[in-house]
Amino acid sequence: MLSANDEVPRRTGGMRILMIAPPWYEIPPGGYGGIEAMLAALIGGLSRRGHEVVLVGAGRPGTPARFLPTYDLAPSERIGQAMPELLHAAKARRMTAELEVDIVHDHSMAGPLTAAVRSAPTLVTCHGEVEGELAEYYRAIGGDLSLVAISGAQRRAVRDLNWVGTVHNAVETGSFPFRADKEDWVLWLGRFSHTKGAHTAIDVARAAGRPILLAGKLVEQNEKDYFDEYVRPRLGPGVEYVGQADDTRKRELLAAASCLLFPITWDEPFGMVMIEAMACGTPVVALDRGAVPEVVVDGLTGFVRAEEDELPAAVDAVATLDPHVCRSHVWRKFDVEVMTGGYERIYHRVAAGRDLRLPAAADGLMLG
Repeated sequence: MLSANDEVPRRTGGMRILMIAPPWYEIPPGGYGGIEAMLAALIGGLSRRGHEVVLVGAGRPGTPARFLPTYDLAPSERIGQAMPELLHAAKARRMTAELEVDIVHDHSMAGPLTAAVRSAPTLVTCHGEVEGELAEYYRAIGGDLSLVAISGAQRRAVRDLNWVGTVHNAVETGSFPFRADKEDWVLWLGRFSHTKGAHTAIDVARAAGRPILLAGKLVEQNEKDYFDEYVRPRLGPGVEYVGQADDTRKRELLAAASCLLFPITWDEPFGMVMIEAMACGTPVVALDRGAVPEVVVDGLTGFVRAEEDELPAAVDAVATLDPHVCRSHVWRKFDVEVMTGGYERIYHRVAAGRDLRLPAAADGLMLG
């Protein structure tokens, strides 16, 4: 573990990268935590390429990075509250003020407020929806931040921000078990909210005559309220809630399912669970929202449909898809080495002070 006064060593040809995580979960996460899983993969990829990474986060160290904890125990039960984020940002600023790094890659919410007083440029990956007040937040900070989108859909939603590229999220493909022989049931996996569509997944599975397992985060009050109103009344024969799956159980479920149902009702900017499923050879049946058509190849690695009533027939058709094609798609497009290379190129350009801002017409440009 790195102390605040230690110098960050430089390997020949490598960069010094300060990575700031959100405070809510450890890295890697033991269960739920899409951003944290992405960060663990990215840190591993950067370390293999010879870069020195310092990670500011919460809890215990679990990556090759030198680790500076702002909390001994991640305040997961307080997720969504302002004070843990503010305290995390304040501690991160104090703990890293004397570190000499080439770039700061900030994934937290409050951390970018200190970008103007950092000696190194700040790159921010926008992990969620960036419309509305969050877009105003990034506009107010302005040129102190360089922003990376996680999908073309996310960037097109708010074209005027200081985007410098698009890098899709990724996984360590080889860490996911591949199964060509699938079981009959379908899977829904995620956070319980109306926008994630667990209740829709149940209705689709029943219409298709398939059993369904649901595994999801059920911690915050709004998640419990949604579950009680929309999911619990639908539980029964052929519909089972198996709890919040840990990392091992999640992989077992994703590998065994006949397909992953992803009936989101909002324009989600990515959706890590889709690539996790395909890495296991499991196709995805999803509604055409947000980044879904960038992630799933319709008719090859799953089915993307415009309307809910089209999903049962798609579930019936997943047996025609080749699990090997699903996995090879992730290797080629969404493996950690692809993501790492994208960020590496952007790091070098931002650290060199080059203006990477994209014109509004360059929506298809992928610097990552």
